[in-house]
Amino acid sequence: MQKHLDKKWWQDRVVYQIYPRSFQDSNGDGIGDIQGIIRRLDYLEELGIGAIWLSPVCRSPQDDCGYDISDYQDIDPMFGSLDDMECLIREAKKRDIRILVDLVLNHSSDEHPWFVEAKKSKENPYHDYYVWRDGVAGEAPNDMKACFGGSAWEWVPELGQYYFHQFSVKQPDLNWDNPKVRQEIYEMIYWWMEKGVGGFRMDVIDQIAKVPELKITNNGPRLHEFLQEMSRETFQKGDLLTVGEAWGANTDLAKLYSNPDGSEFSMVFQFEHIGLDQQEGKEKWDLAPFSFLKLKEIMNKWQKELYDCGWNSLFWNNHDLPRIVSRWGNEKEYREKCAKMMATLLHGMQGTPYIYQGEELGMTNAEYEISEYRDIETLNMYKERIAAGYPVEEVLHSIHVKGRDNARTPMQWDDSEHAGFTTGTPWIKVNPNYPEINAAAQVGKEESVFTYYKTLVRLRRQYEVFVDGKFEMLFPEHPEVMAYTRINGNTEMVVICNFFGNKISNPVKKDWGEYHLLLTNDRENGDADVLTPYEARIYIRCGIDTCH
Repeated sequence: MQKHLDKKWWQDRVVYQIYPRSFQDSNGDGIGDIQGIIRRLDYLEELGIGAIWLSPVCRSPQDDCGYDISDYQDIDPMFGSLDDMECLIREAKKRDIRILVDLVLNHSSDEHPWFVEAKKSKENPYHDYYVWRDGVAGEAPNDMKACFGGSAWEWVPELGQYYFHQFSVKQPDLNWDNPKVRQEIYEMIYWWMEKGVGGFRMDVIDQIAKVPELKITNNGPRLHEFLQEMSRETFQKGDLLTVGEAWGANTDLAKLYSNPDGSEFSMVFQFEHIGLDQQEGKEKWDLAPFSFLKLKEIMNKWQKELYDCGWNSLFWNNHDLPRIVSRWGNEKEYREKCAKMMATLLHGMQGTPYIYQGEELGMTNAEYEISEYRDIETLNMYKERIAAGYPVEEVLHSIHVKGRDNARTPMQWDDSEHAGFTTGTPWIKVNPNYPEINAAAQVGKEESVFTYYKTLVRLRRQYEVFVDGKFEMLFPEHPEVMAYTRINGNTEMVVICNFFGNKISNPVKKDWGEYHLLLTNDRENGDADVLTPYEARIYIRCGIDTCH
């Protein structure tokens, strides 16, 4: 592992993801905005985070909630202005918080000036900025499907061609094989760097080197060539945190993405653990029982294989995923305790932890009627499955469990109307449990989920073992407990998590008198040999001058 003096700033920090339209509305239009985020910076400073990953705020028709960008160098009016963005960067910096911009580089909006020009003629200089194939109406180049349903090919009769789109029909894929496209992107990235951003999150970046003829989307043959060129031209000219979203990543690929030499990214989002509750080979809506032992196997693999040669992103939640306390935890009888246990398990590992807005409060999934959902993926799936004859109850159950809007309900600030998110009508319904689960009820409260997360964030900066410690899984076959050690020199940290609701014997046997109990979510349990339901503990044993 790198020596302490060589550590990057993002290795002992925690990143907080904000979904802007659902975080804080400042003007009463029911949509969160940048001024609202500025208003809540003191809250984030109190939590102790070191960076904010901002889901897209660039100008967009909002067909896919901002992941369809029509101008990479402007702010969508629904969120504010470029002046607001510059103010956010400045105000965050005063609090030692850096802003990460979410860049969507696999595709643009069909309303981007490049695509408007591209559709005018085959001879237009922007035509080759996108992926086109000749064809005949009604006979797509192949049978590839878009992630949001339907064909991945859209016919443009005036050109006699199809364009390729992996997502919505309003999100045409960019042609990274064209060096002019890459140069435009690099200039845009450097423009943001000069604005003072702290880094970038790259949306579905492993899909930029697609080869439609071979039905290759993820991990195309030129992918790492493109990423290394982008890093040389942009990232390596600054001190940035860069993270790529790569659904197709395995540990070997992640070593390339997160090589400590900085040739590509700082780290990568991989999703191997995210598919553990779906049927193999099917869609995420096809539910399957969650495998705890498989989760442990995956966590162990990523911790061990990236040690000293890469870097992990640690996350349970994001804007595309259901709330973890509802998904794999117990949101009813043990919501707070379970939320703390999940946090302990993750934050004790090596990598950079990500907190998704509301996670630090133990926010939960929301079960709505179909008319109350707003997500394009959810609504398209509902139409397709109902048309295919699936029972309504089964389709709605899948949405309640896995729908993206579970993460996109408004942030729950207090128990006033609309949870303090807006004085107007929120763009999506607030989770009805906000009177019980909200920030005002937790900030400053010693036993709250918020305070527990605050402690975890602080401990990462206080103890080097969180950053440098080598990971070793304990009792990998235990059906209820995930336990592991992190060892750095003479310092040993032990993390023990009872993942389920049974009171059980603690399988980890130590001379606990030599250890300091750093953190627990059950202060009332004084028996080191017993684990109560969803109990979590972090112990530490320090050598001379090895704990700080």
